[in-house]
Formats: sequence, structure tokens, C-alpha cells
Amino acid sequence: MGKIQHQVTKIKNLLGETLFQVLLIILVGLILFASMYSNVKPEKLDLKLFSVADQTIRSPITVEDKESTEKKRKEALNLVQDVYILKKEYTQNRVDLITSIFDSVVEVKDDIADEMSQKEKEEGQVSEEPPISDQLQRLKQKLTENETKELTDPVFIALLQSSKDELSIARDLTVTAINYVMSSRIAADDVENAKKRLEEELKYTSLNSSLKNAAIELGRYAIIQNEFYDPTATKEMRQQAIEAVDAVRILEGQILVEEGQLISRDIYRQLELTGILDNENSLKPFAGLALLLVTLLSGLYYFFYFLDVSRELKHMYLLIVSIILVFSIVLMKILSLFVQLNYAEISYIFPAAMGAMLIKLLTHERLAIGFTIVLAICGSIIFNEGITATLQITVAIYILLSGMASILFLSKQNNRSKILQAGLFVTAVNIIVILMLIFLRNGQYTGMEYGFYLIAALASGIGSAVLTIGLLPFFEAGFGILSTMKLIELSNPNHPLLRKILTEAPGTYHHSVMVANLAETACEAIGANGLLARVGCYYHDMGKTKRPQFFIENQMNIQNPHDRIPPQTSKNIIIAHVTDGVELLKKHKMPKEIIDIAEQHHGTTKLAFFYHKAIQEGIEVNEADYRYPGPKAQTKEAAIVGIADSVEAAVRSMVHPTHEQIETIVRKIISDRLSDDQFCECDITLKELETVANALYVTLKGIFHSRIEYPENIKQKVNHA
Repeated sequence: MGKIQHQVTKIKNLLGETLFQVLLIILVGLILFASMYSNVKPEKLDLKLFSVADQTIRSPITVEDKESTEKKRKEALNLVQDVYILKKEYTQNRVDLITSIFDSVVEVKDDIADEMSQKEKEEGQVSEEPPISDQLQRLKQKLTENETKELTDPVFIALLQSSKDELSIARDLTVTAINYVMSSRIAADDVENAKKRLEEELKYTSLNSSLKNAAIELGRYAIIQNEFYDPTATKEMRQQAIEAVDAVRILEGQILVEEGQLISRDIYRQLELTGILDNENSLKPFAGLALLLVTLLSGLYYFFYFLDVSRELKHMYLLIVSIILVFSIVLMKILSLFVQLNYAEISYIFPAAMGAMLIKLLTHERLAIGFTIVLAICGSIIFNEGITATLQITVAIYILLSGMASILFLSKQNNRSKILQAGLFVTAVNIIVILMLIFLRNGQYTGMEYGFYLIAALASGIGSAVLTIGLLPFFEAGFGILSTMKLIELSNPNHPLLRKILTEAPGTYHHSVMVANLAETACEAIGANGLLARVGCYYHDMGKTKRPQFFIENQMNIQNPHDRIPPQTSKNIIIAHVTDGVELLKKHKMPKEIIDIAEQHHGTTKLAFFYHKAIQEGIEVNEADYRYPGPKAQTKEAAIVGIADSVEAAVRSMVHPTHEQIETIVRKIISDRLSDDQFCECDITLKELETVANALYVTLKGIFHSRIEYPENIKQKVNHA
């Protein structure tokens, strides 16, 4: 266990697990709050009306300028004219009215003619027309009161005194003039002008003067207003004009006043509207930041809560993620100082993928994803280009995609040797993301600016890889994480324990090397940690150094001591090699993963040979006493080491094994362990066991291949015979 992990365990035991987790998250939250405090703190500005601004001020928020919006709407309303409609049916109505007057005159004349003709027949002499006054009276009876009141008697008399032909001509001329004049719009204040236009139309006709005057008066009477105000249409037009006016908005980041500019009433109103004038004592930005951090850290804790690992690992993962998050935020904060000096593009140099790669390699992929999301949101606040309480979305996208690219690459290449390749992959993604953001802005950039962006992308990608490689050993050492370098160090034959087993139990050492070859190949075939399996094999039988002569691989040119002792004693000695080995490994402070393999490689399997020997000797036995104490294999590596250990011992005991015999023994051992429930506590699948069987068979086939009998060897055999 690493030093940091050891100290954390002490603190955790002192405080309790839940309290420790809560305090750790609160501590991380406070550090993040302190880091982003200045980025959301409202600026203290001494601004007065009609004073000169000593700095350029941008809007911290997007807000609607209702006063300007209302002003634009009023201007739009003023441009909307009242809607008037032309009543075309009025023209026909007035034409029909005048026509009916002429028709009434003709009817009166026809009635008089009929009466005179009737009277002539009755009296036999020519009768005289009735006086004009009677004719006028008859005509008025056919007309409405309004017509008789508006039109003078001379008009009717002139019509009654005219012939039908003259009346027909006068009617046509009058109707034509009315139709012509009323085809145009006639407003209320233009009626008199319209009447004058009609008068001009009839003035030069060939009618006699009295009939002409009558036609003119009839025409003037017919001309009326035909254009009327439409309140409904006018209201609709005004509503459309209002809706067409977009709300005036002061956008986030918009310049309200430039340095050296006079603060006019309108500018002062906008400063007041955006809350800049009275923001000194505002607590809203801090409350918002606190809520944001609570949400982010709660979401991150949610990832931990549902992580399918042991409680001890959860605590270690939580601490690792917290340290990396704080380190990333501090590094981000340092870089943000250059943003305040008008180097906004410096944010792209930030090693965005570093934290994601460290967490992916040290903990879990799901935690790396959650971490990247949190870091991207925090980065959007810290790199906000000096605009208080705003979010820099482009930086958030850059950090998010950069981190996700590293996770994606390492999810397929989960190997520490691939970190530099992951950095190059992240660099390529960074370049694509930066170009995407630049092109979306549609701005004009110089070649030097493009070059800087490319250098920043390269520095971020390679820097992430270099920092990951540099920091990884510290985390592995501090938290007791078994690293590749540590495994390589433990595999060195000069290691004291390996020298001990080599000198005291050379047969066991050779057996361990053979098992290591088998286990490593099988682990790599299913994507498990082959190097861990190999090193675990080197130490898995370390307990045999206590009584090496009791194990068959070390019994060279000596009699088997088990032949002279009871089976109970033999099984105790054999079982003890597991506990002795674990004790020895713990004494030398070996990594927990190596100790677990040594403790679990036999699981709770039965020592069948001594069990049956005891039965044959008539000894009353309990089967449980002839089983290893366990525990059963908890990891794929431990399960495979156990299989490889049994397979190697079984095949080595055979004389010139054939390929078929090797395959049979491999599958039988796996089948026996399955039926004995030795794999029920680890996550190895049946499909993976099939892959393991094939890998072991192929490797063993290469080791125990058929050898050619050379002529010299045959000759020696004949001579000896």
C-alpha cells in the first residue's frame, strides 16, 4: 500500500467512511470555488453619468432592452398609415339611382301620353298636356323624399320638358361621367373636387343648356365619398408592424462603452440594465457558481456510487480523481492569468487530455468521462477572457473533445506504452477542433495566427502525454497501484525472493517460469493483464521454499518423503505452501495483487491424491479438510494462473504427451474447476475460458513438440542395446 493511501486509510478510519467522502468532496468544492471566484466576481466600477469611461466595459449577460424595443415599435407604428378601402359597389348604386330618376321621368311622360291618347278617343278631339306643375307633382310621387329634397324643381322640369331621345343621351352622358369620376378613390374631403371633375366632364356636352344644367346637378348629387377608413385592417397592419420589430437585446460580451468614450444617458441606462452599476454587492454570481459546483460534484459522485468495484477501491478512486481535478484546475488558473493580459488563445495550450488519461489508466473509464465533463465546464468559466460571469463555450468544447479523444484511444489501447501515441492522436483531434471553431466564427486570421493555433494544439496533445507519463509513477507509488514499471522491477531475477526460490527450490523456479509463459499468453488472449499474471506466477509458489523437498519438482535423485508420512501430514504440508507463501510475500511488502494471486491460485480445490490415499488406508476423513483454504479466484488473472499451474504440472508428469492428450488434459482441468465452482467469484466468462483453453493448448503444443531422432542418437541407442 502506498504512503498516501496508508495515511488516507488512517484518516478514513478516524472519521468514518461516509464522513470522509463528504469532507473530501466539500474540500474539492471549496478549492474549485476559490479558483473560479475571481471569474464570477462582479467588477467594481466607478461610473457616473456624462463621465469618461477609463476602460472598455462589456455586458456580463444577455438582456432585453425594453425601452429601446418600445422606441423601435413606436417608430414602426408611426410608419404605418391608416388603411382605407374603396367601396366599388357605391359607384353602381349611384349609377342605378340616377338611371332610376331618368326612368321615372320617362314613365311620367309615357303615362301622360297614354292619358292624352285615351282622352282623344273618348272626346274625339286633341287634348292638351297637363300643366308642368302637375307633371312635376307626378314625378315627385315616383321619387323618394331624399331625392325630391336634394334636387331642385328646375332639374325635374328640365327633364320633363326634354324628349325621350334627349333624355336617353343625357342619361348616358351623366352615367358615364359618374362612373368615370367614382372609379377613383374619393375621400371625405375630396367630394367637392370630385363633383367639380364631373362638372368638367359634362360642361362641354351637346345638350341644351337647361338639360345640361340638370345633368350636372344630377351628377353632382350622385357623387359621394367611396373611400372609408378600415379600423380592423389598420389594427392588423399595426400589429404586424409591432411583431416585425425584433426585441432589442444587449448580448453577453457586447461592448457597452469603449475606453475614453463619454457615458451618455442611453449608455448609462444600458449599464444600469445589465446590472453593472449596482453589482458590487450582488451575491447572485456566487450563488450560481455554488449551485454549479454542487451539481457537477454530485454528478461526479453519482459515477462513484454506481461503480462496480470494492469499497476500498472506490475510496482510492475518489481521492485520485479529486487530486487530479484540483491539479488540473490550478494549472488552468495559472494559464488563465495570460488571458487577462490579452492572450486569449493561450487557453488552447492547456493539456486538456492529461487528467482524462491519468484517470482512465489509474481508475475507470466512466470516471474519466465524468471528469472530462466537469473540467470542460470549469474551463469555460476560468477561460472567460475577462468577461465577468460568462461562459467560454469554445474552450469547453475544446477541452471536452480533447479529453474524450484520449479516452476513446486508450479504451482500445489500454496500455501505458500507448500514452505517447494517444498524445499524437489527441493532437490531431485538437487541430481539427480548433479549425472547426475558427471556421464557424467565419473570421479573418493571418498565417501567423493559424500557426499559433496549430502549435497550441500540438503543445496541448504532446504536453498531455508527457505530463501523464511523468505523473503516473507518482500516483502509482503514492497509492500503491501496481504499475508496469513496478511489475518489470519485480520480474528481475536478482530480486531477493526470486533468488531465494532459484537457489532453494530450483525445480519450483523452473515450474514457475513455465506457468508464467502459459498464463501470460492466455491472459493476453482475453485482454487481461498478461504482465501481472507472469509476475504473479513467479511468486505464486514462494511458500514451497520452506519445505522444497516435499514437492515433486524439487525431488531430484531423492526418495519422495510423502511415501513415509501419513496422508494427513502430507496434505497439511502441501496446503501450507499457500499460507507460507502469502506470509513471506507480506513480510517483504509485496503488492497486494501479487499476494492475491499466490493466495487464490488453488482456490478451494481438493487434494485428490492424498484424499483418496487416506481413504485407501482406512482413515476416516472429512473432504473439507483436504481442500485448500482459498479464497477462490477473484480476478481473471488469478483464475488463469490457477489453470496454468495445474495444466503445466499435469502435462509435465506425462511421458511424451501427444497433441490430443495435451488438449484433453487442458479441457479436463478447466471443466473440473468449473464443476467445482472455482470461477464463481470472478468475472471470467465461458467464452473467455474457451479462448484460454485454446491459448494454453497452442503454447503447450509448441513446448512439447515431437523431436526428430538424429542418426547419432539412434546409433548410440543401438550400441547401448
